[in-house]
Amino acid sequence: MDRFFKLKENGSNVRTEIMAGITTFMAMAYILVINPNILTAFGKTGMEWYPVFLATAIAAGVFTIAMGLFVNFPVALAPGMGLNAYFATVVISTASTGNPITWQMALTAVFISGLIFILLTITQLRQMLLVAIPDGLKHAITVGIGLFITIVGLKNTGLLSVAVETVNDIPKGQFTPLQGFETIFELGKFSNPDVVLALVGLALISILMVLRVRGAILFGILGTTVVALLMGHINLSSLNNPQTPWIPDLGQLNFWEFDFAGIMGVGIVSVIVTFTFVEMFDTFGTLVGTANRAGMMKDKKEGNKRVGKAMFVDAFAVSGGAMVGTSTVTAYVESSAGVAEGGRTGLTAVTTGALFLLALFFAPIVALIPGAATGSALIVVGVLMMQAVRDIDFQDLVIGIPAFLTITFMPFTYSIANGISLGILGYVLLAVVSRISNRNEQKHEIHWLMWVLFVLVAARYIFMGTSG
Repeated sequence: MDRFFKLKENGSNVRTEIMAGITTFMAMAYILVINPNILTAFGKTGMEWYPVFLATAIAAGVFTIAMGLFVNFPVALAPGMGLNAYFATVVISTASTGNPITWQMALTAVFISGLIFILLTITQLRQMLLVAIPDGLKHAITVGIGLFITIVGLKNTGLLSVAVETVNDIPKGQFTPLQGFETIFELGKFSNPDVVLALVGLALISILMVLRVRGAILFGILGTTVVALLMGHINLSSLNNPQTPWIPDLGQLNFWEFDFAGIMGVGIVSVIVTFTFVEMFDTFGTLVGTANRAGMMKDKKEGNKRVGKAMFVDAFAVSGGAMVGTSTVTAYVESSAGVAEGGRTGLTAVTTGALFLLALFFAPIVALIPGAATGSALIVVGVLMMQAVRDIDFQDLVIGIPAFLTITFMPFTYSIANGISLGILGYVLLAVVSRISNRNEQKHEIHWLMWVLFVLVAARYIFMGTSG
């Protein structure tokens, strides 16, 4: 084992690596609870809870172990936050239209984005795109997704409600323009037990994080579940529910549930592009950040080589996750928790992956956890992603305005794609104006790939319109 994982060479040992792997698992195990709730959207997407739980545990387990064995990298993978919410909203928002995007079509889009991701990695275009996009926009994407996740959490818990006051009938399932005074965001009713539970969960997770407790989000979710149990909000008879068996029923797995024919008749291109685009930046930041923290980038050549291999595993994980029935699988920033505990090799990842596979035998317990508990966790995850705002120079308006558009349009139009698109359009336009007006100060470069993206985004809005 020492020879395979090069433990001594990396200044580590078996005990340290295993403890680091357990720490990483505790920090990100909340995804086992949250991902099934988000992808099913409590029955609104057509997906069922247990098959998504199976897919989440299997994808996280298998590809995290692969990262450890093939790359010797202490990074764990699982279905990514933000893209799972985007997956659900794409399905729900089109459910009542003439050309609905089913969950099978959405999985197909994820699978195709994974293939594109593999191609981008092989051809080095992935690395070029990371250079092409200004750092300010990259950080804005992270912040915008954080706010998007927060909106999802607020809505799912009932903490956010929408009051509509209009004399006109509002047709179900259609986008309806309303005046500003006709639609008001309000705080949820405290008479709603879910709202109370969400506040309890938010307070508990926040306190644990301030106290720097490892696995604060997971423990906060579990603590909120205990409170829900004491309130009589949970029925323990569900522990014997045949729909969530103790012994994994792999026959219920949504394996290869793709609809390639169906996606030809709907506007799926922007969905595929969004899955690919967001995953690309999310993964790069996580892998490089973790490598830096683990001291792997001291030898830049060797560090870049290992990160490159990690990108290949991550790319295959996207399509692999779709094959078993879950949204985009990506490297997790929570891996840094294990690195902080001394994890330096792939044995950390293998340990984390093994624990995810072991979780397959605890579906009944996971199914007990109320949506209010996971919703409060989403809000806190939004806080963590919001921290990237400090790296955006808003005083430089060529960056500040596009970054602001990216951040605001994601939650307020309920679309990650809109935020990224407006950011790209805004940056190219303002950078051109800046370069023309300040010929002596060519501060804002426009990479040729940004022009390609500009044309594609503009064409999308001109010929396809918007979703609402």
